[in-house]
Amino acid sequence: MTSIASMMTADYGVMGDILRLRAAAAPDRPAIVMETGEAVTYGEFDALADRVAAALQRDGIAPGEAVAVCALSSIPYAALFLGALRAGVAVAPLAPSSTPEAIAGMVADCGARLFFLDAGVAEAQKPHPIAVRQVALDGSDHGEAFDAWLAPEGSKPEPVAIAPEQPFNIIYSSGTTGAPKGIVQSHGMRWKHVFRGDAVGYGEDVVSLLSTPLYSNTTLVCFFPTLAGGGTVVLMKKFDAGRYLELAQQHRVTHTMLVPVQYRRLMDRPDFDQFDLSSTRLKFCTSAPFGADLKKRVLERWPGGLVEYFGMTEGGGTCILMAHEHPDKLHTVGRPAPGHDIRLIDEDGAQVGPGVVGEIVGRSEGMMNGYHGQPGKTADATWISPEGWRFIRTGDVGRFDEDGFLTLMDRKKDMIISGGFNIYPSDIEAEIVKHPDVVEAAVVGVPSDAWGESPVAFVALKSAENGRIDAAGLREWVNARLGKTQRLVDLRIVESLPRSHIGKVLKRELRDAWTPSA
Repeated sequence: MTSIASMMTADYGVMGDILRLRAAAAPDRPAIVMETGEAVTYGEFDALADRVAAALQRDGIAPGEAVAVCALSSIPYAALFLGALRAGVAVAPLAPSSTPEAIAGMVADCGARLFFLDAGVAEAQKPHPIAVRQVALDGSDHGEAFDAWLAPEGSKPEPVAIAPEQPFNIIYSSGTTGAPKGIVQSHGMRWKHVFRGDAVGYGEDVVSLLSTPLYSNTTLVCFFPTLAGGGTVVLMKKFDAGRYLELAQQHRVTHTMLVPVQYRRLMDRPDFDQFDLSSTRLKFCTSAPFGADLKKRVLERWPGGLVEYFGMTEGGGTCILMAHEHPDKLHTVGRPAPGHDIRLIDEDGAQVGPGVVGEIVGRSEGMMNGYHGQPGKTADATWISPEGWRFIRTGDVGRFDEDGFLTLMDRKKDMIISGGFNIYPSDIEAEIVKHPDVVEAAVVGVPSDAWGESPVAFVALKSAENGRIDAAGLREWVNARLGKTQRLVDLRIVESLPRSHIGKVLKRELRDAWTPSA
């Protein structure tokens, strides 16, 4: 029988196999704990995954096929994910925040014959029924109850050989720039996330607190390495800053993944310093721009290291910033991870050198198979190097400094071209947030007869106080600090910025909502 040590150091392994080994070695160790206190041990979780795999085989779901799931995080959700993988079945985790039409479209796109959901999703879906067999993970009456659907206790699935290139999951893009694209990640790609876990201390004594959802790649890059390492995952259904701090203190959390807006909400709590977070070893962040000032606040007030990942769900290249080791580089997203080849290219696809701005492209062992059923879009996301190697285009613009650290500028599509000049919204946003009344800002380009495009800002202010600045005053204050080509033609005060489920600002919504002032 393969040992845990040999599997964890192998170039390729299977999550279903490592879970079985962990269960055999420590069946009574907690695997997953919900914020409500509900918990499952490794032995119980392994048996539950077996029942899922056996049920899928009973229902004729073949290796390589996909099942779709759309629900809040739960132990049944996690067991479904691991059980499907054990049967060689890919999982398409969908965001409940998607429109009913989008959910129906994604279920159809991945070809799922089984759709797992909860009551909240089922109620929202009623006007757009999905014509596939449905299973209710929460036991509600919106389909077959999960417990009834499961194979009987003690069931074991037929063993399935799983090759590295087989699909592990299909994660759909947010669809903020069109119809969602299904990003096919392989078992080999996911194993690389597990394989690098040892470098950041994932082991049997780890307790990871995850408040982002299980349908997000942001969560999964910590969820699977924690379980593979034999640690415990504490899951929240939804993020609440106060509850998060209570759980971190209660469970003596060692590792966590948060997106920037969550870090900001935690840092803004007046009672943050009253919680004992001394057990924290590492905090991770990804998915959205993470301001240098916010990183500094986290480092000053929260024990343990801070690690920022810059990469894509599609894979390719990843940059890592060990912020606690490089406090002078907080404005960057770090350096390429070991074995990752990250380059910058210009509009013509030619490489550019250090200090020159270009589109970020990356290559590594962890790369998506492609967009499900969309070879044209897969080709559009590909750059072939002079050596003939495949890179994935990020659509992000950045530049390397003399030390090899990457400074992220903007999304390529968000760059504003005004009067022939390239304007980077992030530069303007960085100036706006220096004002003491400002919480956050987003800058977008709007059509201009005179210049082609002009910059407009949307700004959220701190809670109302006497003397808080108004839109006209803030615009004047900012423009006095900007270059002539950067100056704002309009500034709107908003209650909050629209965000995706993982905290990305939805600039398209701001752009579409803007109309010239009368």
